[in-house]
Amino acid sequence: MKLSDKMAYESYADMMFGTAIKPVTTKHGLVIGGGFVIPEIVPHPRPGSEKTLKTLMREFERANFDALERCVLVGHPAIVIENEHISQMTNNPDWGMEITIQTAKQIEEFKIKYGLKAAYRATIADIRRPDRVNLRDSEATAKVLESFEKCAEAADIISIESLGGKEIFDYSIIRNDITGILFSEAILGGRDMEWLWTRIVDIAERKKCIAGGDTDCARSNTAMFMAGGFISKDIPHTLAALTRAIGAARTLVAHECGATGPGKDCGYENPILKAITGMPMSMEGKSSACAHPDLCGNVIAAVCDLWSNEAVAYHNMFGGTTPAVFAEILGYDAAAMNSAVALGFQKEFQACLVNSDRYRGPHGFILSPDNAWHIGKAIVENSRSMYARSKAAAFKCAELLLGDPNLRITGYEKESLLGYLKVLESLPDEENDFIDLCMRKYKNVNGFKPDSYGLQ
Repeated sequence: MKLSDKMAYESYADMMFGTAIKPVTTKHGLVIGGGFVIPEIVPHPRPGSEKTLKTLMREFERANFDALERCVLVGHPAIVIENEHISQMTNNPDWGMEITIQTAKQIEEFKIKYGLKAAYRATIADIRRPDRVNLRDSEATAKVLESFEKCAEAADIISIESLGGKEIFDYSIIRNDITGILFSEAILGGRDMEWLWTRIVDIAERKKCIAGGDTDCARSNTAMFMAGGFISKDIPHTLAALTRAIGAARTLVAHECGATGPGKDCGYENPILKAITGMPMSMEGKSSACAHPDLCGNVIAAVCDLWSNEAVAYHNMFGGTTPAVFAEILGYDAAAMNSAVALGFQKEFQACLVNSDRYRGPHGFILSPDNAWHIGKAIVENSRSMYARSKAAAFKCAELLLGDPNLRITGYEKESLLGYLKVLESLPDEENDFIDLCMRKYKNVNGFKPDSYGLQ
């Protein structure tokens, strides 16, 4: 695997929603990143529906049909349906396969009957618990790879939210330990992703399916949600922002292994990845309030190609079922962005999205297109190792946070950030020396298995 050493976009000013330098086309002819923003709906089954394959298939049949039907009803021309596997669908690979085949047939029927352009993303559950199994050699690993093999037959896009390094990350984040966070992301997460995504890309190529991308959900999103809103105190927002910048270098590995995008929605680091790769990216923001709150609900749409709701459980609302309602909401969001492009107002529309959130908090600030681009540039300019580029991303993130007087952060947040910087500055320059340090420091963390990452 060759680490990225140049930017796809020469300037952040060239980045725009709906357009990617390297668009992708699905099996059904849907172009992603080709000039239009497309909604991506993610329905989730209700608890209890997973008891049998029959009941689970019926749940997804209804949920996915409702989303497709609502698009036709209100005139939205295209949609991507993502089904994130619950554990039963990956533990029983035939379950995920059957639901994929079922949905592919539904999409084909709507295409023939109504002309609706749609695609299906199957996101395999990472049932490899790094604190319990060997990530490279376990029954869970075999089932994950088998699920990819079987779902890739009928899916347009395959993705995963991989968990490598999660055991060290969880230990470190509650201790405000930036060293452990860096180790979990750059070394453990990066190595696991290279091992896993080499295999995923091979499957996608053989099955003529799109290898979409990964996310840093298990780490960066955990930090972001722990930082929370304006009255939360679990961890500093500045630590969550540093984690996001570091995590971007890790998520990038999927694309360096051959994934072509669209990157997966809950990767809030995706603006950084788009700047580096030029590939289309899915994003989630204000329309994912059904799943979680965040402080960057508008700015994250500034360079999106797919616009997602993250996840919504299948239930009834006054306006219809949740997949139908959120498919409509997402479609109208996409229509507004696409109309801005058609009218030539995309720069003005993007400026509104960015400036409504830019100074709401550290996360929205660093994910604004200009700052995301600068963090990406720091990553590619330090491509001698995963460690070097991850640390460079953290330094650039901190520089940006401290360099704009319009970003108002509390004394506690600033003091915390300066403390993390001191720790980062004290770390070794070379990756092998850093690994040696961390192997000594974290060797007794419960569940840590160095051989899961090819370490001794």
